[in-house]
Amino acid sequence: MIIVVTDQFNPKIDTFKCIQLESLWELGKSTNFVAFYKKRNYMADNKENSNRWENWKAKLATTYRLVIINDDSFEEVNNTKLTLANLYTIGSSIFVAVAFLVLLLIIFTPLKQFIPGYGNFNAEQKAEQLELQIDALETEVASYKLWSEGIKNIMIGNVDTTGSIGQTEMPVSIEDRKLNVDKIPEDQDLRISIDSLDEESNEPAPTVVNLAAKEKPLEQLFFTPPVSGSVTLPFSPDKNHYGVDITSPKNTPVKSVMSGFVISSDWTLETGNTICIQHPDNLVSFYKHNSVLLKKVGDLVNAGEAIAIIGNTGEHTTGPHLHFELWHKGKPIDPWDYVNFN
Repeated sequence: MIIVVTDQFNPKIDTFKCIQLESLWELGKSTNFVAFYKKRNYMADNKENSNRWENWKAKLATTYRLVIINDDSFEEVNNTKLTLANLYTIGSSIFVAVAFLVLLLIIFTPLKQFIPGYGNFNAEQKAEQLELQIDALETEVASYKLWSEGIKNIMIGNVDTTGSIGQTEMPVSIEDRKLNVDKIPEDQDLRISIDSLDEESNEPAPTVVNLAAKEKPLEQLFFTPPVSGSVTLPFSPDKNHYGVDITSPKNTPVKSVMSGFVISSDWTLETGNTICIQHPDNLVSFYKHNSVLLKKVGDLVNAGEAIAIIGNTGEHTTGPHLHFELWHKGKPIDPWDYVNFN
């Protein structure tokens, strides 16, 4: 049997000796010999580690002097003593202080919003409120768009005046939906007594008075002529001409036929500069092909007030004139029947 052991005089040298054993006694002595040198090597390693730790503590405790010298006069300005332990302590303190300040900034300032995954509840609430406001604005814009499309169709004459307003269906009679309820004797006696009192009194049944303001007939309304001149093209709804064309001298002011509010004041390709006014009694008047518009949407105008200047704008015109339309309850009427243009 062969056992490899290290040199007994120098354990650090990587040389080996081979001992050939010929008896159990020599094997036992050789085993003790190997265990002895393993223990000796372990103690040597521990002593070396202990020396390293002592050297490291000595380095930490070593004092150094930091001297500040004037570069021109080589005069010593200041000096201080430092150790590695002091430097490590100061550096660690600065690092902890900076980390603490950064943590405070993240907690108490809006910087935390920039941290990925950090939720901002105020922003979520504001986003929900903005979403609701956007929905309301979209509904309002859709309603305004529908209204403006209707006004635009009236202004360009793209309307159907042959239809009639549908009648509202009457609700189902209450008699058809009565429930079969058994009458009590007291109720029958009360009904009999009330009927007898009604028969004895000869007073007529009370009448319902409608206190709502009555709409005046068109014949009783006074219309101020928008311009004075001759009518060159009369009212012809069968030819999609829902107004009258009136010629007048250049730069003649166009006047409002009645008081009201301007609901449209814009330019279109077909009718040029056009203004529309809403009057009482469900009347709307249109003034087209103007050269200049003097009023804007929302303005209150009086009867006879100048609202535009006669012109020749738009594709549907062959010369300077005013195209005037008068609508009542959503249908065009002949202005010649109610307005004196002479």
